[in-house]
Amino acid sequence: MSRVQLALRVGDLAGSIDFYSKLFGTEPAKLRPGYANFAVEEPALKLVLLEGEPGQETVMDHLGVEVESTDQVNAATQRLTGEGLETLTEDDTTCCYAVQDKVWVHGPGKEPWEVYTVKGDSAAYGSDSAALVTPATCCTNDVAKPEGCCN
Repeated sequence: MSRVQLALRVGDLAGSIDFYSKLFGTEPAKLRPGYANFAVEEPALKLVLLEGEPGQETVMDHLGVEVESTDQVNAATQRLTGEGLETLTEDDTTCCYAVQDKVWVHGPGKEPWEVYTVKGDSAAYGSDSAALVTPATCCTNDVAKPEGCCN
């Protein structure tokens, strides 16, 4: 099953978790310091909440499409490249408490989109090290990121 991902940077993580739990009638599938994600079945949605600065208004961080396999990520990469879009691939990257393969593209308004698959869970937010890292370092594996990626 594929599903659309919406990643929001929120100023009140606890309040946002409470709100979205009520809105979608489900609790977070993953809850970690500064981070929560909801695997909503209907509508098919992966909602990611990233802790921002206290009191800030909620903003869109990035968008994505979660797919089931690396083969689907690779197929998306080939299709998007074939359509003339600039892509950036990341294999075995640790992002948002998960090990992922992904490809990034940007829309005409510079909105970042990822097509990704989750290969496994991670104790770290955005680094392969066991050290605690901050949300600002999400999606790191020593590869240059396109502008707007995981801000």
